[in-house]
Parts: sequence; C-alpha cells; structure tokens
Amino acid sequence: MHSKLARFTERCVALSQKAVGYDSQPPIKKEEGGYADWVIIAIHGLREYLDHTYRQLLDVLQEMPDIVAKLGLSVDELPHFTTVCSRKQDLKMNVWRTLLALSADLFDTGEIQAIDSTSIAHRSSSHNYAKRVKGTFESVKTTILVDCSTRAILDVHCSMNLPHDTQIAWKVLKRNLSNVKTVVADKGFDWDDLRQMLRNNGIRPVIKHREFYSLDAAHNARIDDNTYHHRSIVESIFALRKRFGSTIKARTWFGQFRELVLKCAVRNIEQTLTA
Repeated sequence: MHSKLARFTERCVALSQKAVGYDSQPPIKKEEGGYADWVIIAIHGLREYLDHTYRQLLDVLQEMPDIVAKLGLSVDELPHFTTVCSRKQDLKMNVWRTLLALSADLFDTGEIQAIDSTSIAHRSSSHNYAKRVKGTFESVKTTILVDCSTRAILDVHCSMNLPHDTQIAWKVLKRNLSNVKTVVADKGFDWDDLRQMLRNNGIRPVIKHREFYSLDAAHNARIDDNTYHHRSIVESIFALRKRFGSTIKARTWFGQFRELVLKCAVRNIEQTLTA
C-alpha cells in the first residue's frame, strides 16, 4: 500500500498534466533549459499539502527520492525554490481553475449544492514588510460553491473589492450549471433575479428572503429546513483551517487568487484519498 503522500503526489501529477494539456510532456524541457508547467504545478500542490515554505519543501524533497521520482525527476534535478516561486506567477489563472475543475470531477455530485462567502485575511511577515511591498489590501472576499453530498469544492470566486454576495453568485453558478441541481444559500444571496435565472436553467433555488414584509416571512416558512440546513456544510469548510487556511501568504492580489484556488484543489484531492 502506497503512503497517503505518495498517492496524493500521483493524483496531483496526473491532474496537473491534464490541466496544462500535455500528458506526455517530459518533466524537463532540456532544449529550453526549464521545467514543464505540470511539474511546477505538482510541486506547488505538494507545498500546499505539506504546508511548507518553498525553501522547506525543496529541502524535504531532497530526502524523499521516491516522491521526487513520481515527478519524473531525481533529487539532483529538483528546481531551486526561487524557480518554483517565480514560475507560479507565470502560469495563467485559467490553468489553476482547470486544476480545480479536474479535482472536482473526481467526485459524483449529489442533488444539493451550497454557496457562501467569507473574507480571508492576508498574512505578511511584518507591518514594515507590508509597507515596503506596498501591500495595501488586508483580505480577500472568497466565495465557494460546494457539493453537499461529497463536500467537494466545485468553484471559487475571489475579489479584492468586497462586492455584495448577489453580484458574485450568478458569476459562480453560471459556470457550473451542469453540476448544480438545488442551490442552498443564506439571506445574503437574496435576489429575485437570481432565483428566476436558476429556475430558467432547471435549478431549484433554496435561498432565504430578507424579512422586510410579512410575505418574506411566509416564503421562508415554506422552505424545507432539512434542505436548507445543508448550508452548514459550506460554513464548516470555511471553518477548517488546517487545509483551507485562515490566512493567505501571497503578497500580490493575483498571487492570492492563485493560492486560494490551489487550496481548494488540494483539499479536493486530499478528500479522494480517504474516500
């Protein structure tokens, strides 16, 4: 039986290769003197899974030749940690989103999906460091769509502008219409146009109304509590700090977006190891 780390590496490598569309691309492009994109993605997946810094991860991998071999490399061929760090920014956001979508495809989605938002704080080394790199943002508004039966994260939306939930919901849901059957959300997503757009696409909205009038309270009273309480699943995922993280480390907004999408993909892959 392979270790959990070995199985994670194998699955992360396979998905990384598919994400870049080059399943047979060699790990080292010798004629170009660089590493294949899928190798860099897989190393970032390992870094997130093991919760190491770039320097720590490459140091640990020096002592793990069997794991490194799954990347198609020997320990002597491992990239420098600065290469791994800089190459992350070079990869388009679409690659990271494709990785997340592929990790979600590992699950058979159920009948109910939930959507919710939270703000995840940025963690810098110090106040002086934040001033030096002109890091003026403090948090990223993060919205995730979760399948309630498998707890797989289907999609994630990140924003620095802290838009209202109703402005985000349709952007996320319309990307996942084929995977969504019943959408559960709290009053922050109360928008009649959203409900109608979902119904037009054959999706059942279970979204509580803000109670301005007695009719709103009547609508809420008709909501099936057993279905609506599935919303707690997405809240519990936000509460899990071990993998999703209470803070993000990247200092640029585009780096933070990539980090959050990667966190979601790694969480999905990790879940399949115990399924």
